Amino acid sequence: MNRFFIIIILFTITIISCSSEEKKIVNPILAGFYPDPSICKVGGDYYIVNSTFAYFPGIPVFHSKDLVNWKLIGHVLDRPEQLNLDGFGVSRAIFAPAIRYSNGKFYVTCTLVDGGGNFIVSADKPEGPWSNLTWLPEINGIDPSLFFDDDGRTYITYNSDAPDNKPLYSGHRTVRMVEFDIVNMKVISEPIILINGGVDISTKPVWIEGPHIYKINGKYFLTAAEGGTAEDHSQVILRSDKVNGPYIPYDKNPILTQRHLDPNRKFPVTCAGHADFVQTNDGNWWSVFLACRPHNGNYYTGRETFLAPVKWIDGWPVINPEFEEIQFYYPLPIYPLSEKVDIPYSGNFTIRDEFDTDILHPSWIFLRTPHEKWHYSNSKKGFLSIKLKPETVAGKMNPGFIARRQQHNKGFASTSVLFNPLSENEKAGLIVFLNETCFYYICKSIVDGKEVVQLYRSLDKPQSDDEMELINQFEIPEEKINEKINLKIETDGDYYSFYYSFEKEDWKFIGKMDASFLRVQIPRDFTGCVFGMYATSLGKPVNNTAYYDWFEYNGNDDMYK
Repeated sequence: MNRFFIIIILFTITIISCSSEEKKIVNPILAGFYPDPSICKVGGDYYIVNSTFAYFPGIPVFHSKDLVNWKLIGHVLDRPEQLNLDGFGVSRAIFAPAIRYSNGKFYVTCTLVDGGGNFIVSADKPEGPWSNLTWLPEINGIDPSLFFDDDGRTYITYNSDAPDNKPLYSGHRTVRMVEFDIVNMKVISEPIILINGGVDISTKPVWIEGPHIYKINGKYFLTAAEGGTAEDHSQVILRSDKVNGPYIPYDKNPILTQRHLDPNRKFPVTCAGHADFVQTNDGNWWSVFLACRPHNGNYYTGRETFLAPVKWIDGWPVINPEFEEIQFYYPLPIYPLSEKVDIPYSGNFTIRDEFDTDILHPSWIFLRTPHEKWHYSNSKKGFLSIKLKPETVAGKMNPGFIARRQQHNKGFASTSVLFNPLSENEKAGLIVFLNETCFYYICKSIVDGKEVVQLYRSLDKPQSDDEMELINQFEIPEEKINEKINLKIETDGDYYSFYYSFEKEDWKFIGKMDASFLRVQIPRDFTGCVFGMYATSLGKPVNNTAYYDWFEYNGNDDMYK
């Protein structure tokens, strides 16, 4: 057993053959809710960051030496004084970080939407600690990205309003640039417009965003997403002889999209865009970008991080040029592979956490910022204890909720909880959660003095104090009330099925619910589904604790079989 997790079954992680010639990467390289990737390289090390919205800690930092095996080494925003998420909606707050490196320092620029706006942080090491936020009030927009020119000057590009804040059509935006003093961390110029609308404003392109600039062979390349982050998403490229333009678009744009393909194709990948480029030591180029694996139409468990090769064609970088469809497998970008990481993030796998260490694995996340300690890994040996909190997942504060991402359309999450409720508002169990009004919850509680297992569905429009409706419940036999109860949520892509059991007993079915209720709908949802341990007192202060013995996650999607 490694320090945090036991990997029980490994159907496919990142290598699908024992022959070096047949080894391949598996897409997505970061499955589940890992959108808006940005990548940088330092020597032989690669780092990716992603958007986290209203989840804490904010902005994961992944490390790899081969672009295949990724390890979560920390988070950029992991202290309450850096990131107070009280009151933010689930799909608001932390949008589109960009990571860059220069002169011995790492930098991340990002946007706190509905909060303080754009900011920059820095660190000597990618695992942190990262600095507190330096706000950039002069930058009016989202998706800031640093560019370090070879003459020592630094710039920030970003998505901003239409010229004079007078859009010609809905979704009319610009890409702007300011010069930045990286030593004193301040903007030192007025913004200039690099792109107005998109590569061809006569076609009324929407949401030019996520811009990055690179200098390659004496030319400046500006890449950005276009078309919005749903099915019309794409990536475009422009080129200039000067950093401040003019930027001329590639006449075969977009360089990446899936919007023109048959939506009924087998195992589709959609919503591709928001790309960033990286060059390996052997001179080859690759791109990370977000995309989705829909199930039964345009429903997603989340927006994920994919990797694809880049080929230079007539002086332009083109992503995935050998195929129309984004592939689930590509040849290895770097060989030999590095050692396996602690837990997998791609392919099919099963992982189990026994909660037998003092520190939670960094892949566990919270809803908004925990300002006080309410969970412990050592108060009861071999258990993770969660104090019941009055805050709920339907509100906009920090509930007693610890989750991990759902990374597959098919699979299950299960846990075992020791809990004795004292009143009907006290509940502890397992939740599958998308947002404040889209979740299912199986839990242990008490009704009329009898302990019960209950299944709830959230209300689309909460009424007064009612945030969820009871779907089903079963009374727990008296001889079982002091035992651990095992809870499981299983999904086949179309439905979530809910089960409970006691030690050495078979699973008992309690209900089956429509999975489309919890599918990501862009632009309503920028996050994705998560499975969580959730203990609540539904708005009332209590003194009770739920003890979780273990948590298991299984993912087994058909495209990897």
